[in-house]
Amino acid sequence: MAATAIPAKTTVVQHTSPVLSQYVRKFLVKASFTLFASILLLVFLSPFGYMVATGLKNQQQISNGFLLPMSPIEYEYNGARYPLYNVPDNETGAIHQWALVTRGREESTFIDPANPEAGEIVWQGRWRTLDPVIRFDPQWGNFIEVWQGLNFPRVFLNTLVVAVFGMIGTLVSSIAVAYGFARFPIPGKNILFMILISTIVLPTFVTLVPTYTFFARIGWTGTWLPLIVPHFFANAYNVFLLRQFFMKIPREQDEAAMVDGATPLQILVRVIVPQALPVIIAVSINHFVFAWNDYFNPLIYLLGSPELWPISVAVQQYNYAFGTKPYLVQATSLLALALPVVIFFFAQKAYMRGVVITGVDK
Repeated sequence: MAATAIPAKTTVVQHTSPVLSQYVRKFLVKASFTLFASILLLVFLSPFGYMVATGLKNQQQISNGFLLPMSPIEYEYNGARYPLYNVPDNETGAIHQWALVTRGREESTFIDPANPEAGEIVWQGRWRTLDPVIRFDPQWGNFIEVWQGLNFPRVFLNTLVVAVFGMIGTLVSSIAVAYGFARFPIPGKNILFMILISTIVLPTFVTLVPTYTFFARIGWTGTWLPLIVPHFFANAYNVFLLRQFFMKIPREQDEAAMVDGATPLQILVRVIVPQALPVIIAVSINHFVFAWNDYFNPLIYLLGSPELWPISVAVQQYNYAFGTKPYLVQATSLLALALPVVIFFFAQKAYMRGVVITGVDK
């Protein structure tokens, strides 16, 4: 009988496509970066989330320890209200939502809201181990209470006046100074510019006493003037941002406008400013947010004039009075943050463009 030849096993080696491997690597890199950025963003926004959650709670909800503003659901029985719990049936193990009427150590009495005619139900077990039935219950009345107690329309208007007029002064003066440094052949221009930039590192507390003494001598304390007028004399940081942007605009455009008979002021208004809108918006937002959040300067100049207080001082004084009610403290902070957050949300694209183009990482 002839022997049958058994063919040898053939090992097939499959090679992964280089294109597929490269695609997988790119996907993993992007996924890792996205995950890292998401975690970083979550950590960065966690204080804001805590502020929102606390501002929508009352004292009882804070004591319950829930992350969100949750309240226990209650059922009215015989003229009283009792909390609902998820109670397992001792016989079937089914979960019922019953109202706890009488608390006991090993035996408690419940009532079934779906069938109150059945009477009270005796349940064997420790009621503290049961999960309460809760619902999402934000306390919007906190904001109404803060709005009235803080006299928010008045302090909001005060802050808006100081911030807007100061922003106008900052823009007018900083644009004019930056235009001069960027376009005019001023003798010793570079030295003057370095002296101006060096004032950025000058501590505010060094000039605090002389500045306050000067404003007190001329009778400006107790008014908004010390908070507005100084911004009409430019700011070194804003001048630097604007000058850097102006220098990126080709001078040929200035020369073309001069050929058409434009004056230096017309060149600034019609040629430079329209192209510098991103950085101008960035400077505007920077100053507006600074003026909105400024607490120290309004405190020392307006301490005796509560009718002129901006929102920063008014909120701090309100928090001193209601420090034992953290939900009201957080609600005032949310109201104070509302307008700057909305402005930045709608102007963020122009703001980031202005900061990036000037080459300054803010």
